[in-house]
Amino acid sequence: MSEKYSELYKYIDSVCKKLDSDELRQDFRKCYLNTLETTVRYDDEGNVFIITGDIEAMWLRDSSVQVSHYVRLAGTDDDCRQLVRSLLKRQFQYINTDPYANAFNEAPNGKGHKDKTETDPVVFERKYEIDSLVYPLWLLNKYFLYTKDSSVFDSVFYKALNTIVKTFITEQDYKEKSPYYFIRPGDEKDSLANNGYGCDYRYTGMVRSAFRPSDDRCEYPFLVPSNMFIVAVMCELLGNLKAAQIENPFENTITILCEQIEKGIKEFAIVDDSNYGKIYAYEVDGCGNRLMMDDANVPSLLSLPYLGWCDKNDEIYLNTRRFILSKGNPYYYQGEYADGIGSPHTPENFIWHISLIIEALTTDNKKEKHRIFNILRNTTAGTGFMHEGFNCDNPDEYTRSWFAWANTLFAIFIIDCVI
Repeated sequence: MSEKYSELYKYIDSVCKKLDSDELRQDFRKCYLNTLETTVRYDDEGNVFIITGDIEAMWLRDSSVQVSHYVRLAGTDDDCRQLVRSLLKRQFQYINTDPYANAFNEAPNGKGHKDKTETDPVVFERKYEIDSLVYPLWLLNKYFLYTKDSSVFDSVFYKALNTIVKTFITEQDYKEKSPYYFIRPGDEKDSLANNGYGCDYRYTGMVRSAFRPSDDRCEYPFLVPSNMFIVAVMCELLGNLKAAQIENPFENTITILCEQIEKGIKEFAIVDDSNYGKIYAYEVDGCGNRLMMDDANVPSLLSLPYLGWCDKNDEIYLNTRRFILSKGNPYYYQGEYADGIGSPHTPENFIWHISLIIEALTTDNKKEKHRIFNILRNTTAGTGFMHEGFNCDNPDEYTRSWFAWANTLFAIFIIDCVI
């Protein structure tokens, strides 16, 4: 491994020199390399496939974040560049196969969930989630930022972009237009309402997401932070295509889509709260129903500056942040070892390392960053790795010992917030 990625290993050494203990240096190195050492697979032709960790499938979301700390080196390390380029190509090919799937097999072997939905043997799970389509574009934007390599905007990319945009436009008003349905036999919690086609709604301009980044079913169809993610990433993409002087046949369509989403967010997703002022709802249906909460998974309301939707000091964001980091959020937990946001995806009182890291990455308060740093270091159950969720009163109880997404974010936290 060390013969390849030479610049990456030099970079790790340069970071470690700035850390103040052997234990922290060891944990940083382990988490930084976790994706590369345990989840990256190459076929005989050098094409990459990245599993999420303890699940033998590739999530579009997870795989994008898992390499996001390596993309910083793609301008100087040829192996990092090839890794990201190969991943993007595979992601766009998967999207062109099925834009409603969230996770894929390495080969068309039919492995995965046996749900009632139109599927393909290469699909591991077909939960339609907005973020699954946006994350590869998010990664692409980062790749172009660090490399200025415009060749990545190729025919495979444009086909995928066309697929993504068409899917989002369809899902703005899905009742009469969408081909998507989903039923998980024996599991009403994961099956969509109305025989799998989704719940009732009023048109808002926002895009429907059937499932959240946690892979849990949405209660209401318009998942607000994921819609914000669309706007932030698409606007950046339009700027990058202009900077690369690449003709973009979808520019006008994307611009209109983003304007419609923004209008819908302003009209339907902002709530006047008597305690916090104007705050964002997590999910809405356009009919007046709203879900006031936040989830640990990203996109989340907590992550809005990280996603590029707004500045850290945006007034509505700060109001929303105060709400979701309080008992007003049903998934905010306080315990002996930690305070933070969990998820209905994991047991009650389980806080996620991902949400704690996002909390640190979205504040300029050094005391808050230091507090979260100490929580992270003291809740690994002695493993030195991040987990999915941990019991805030007993960190030795946790879910997912091998979760590369969280390990990547810890490495990014160290680089951006500690050194």
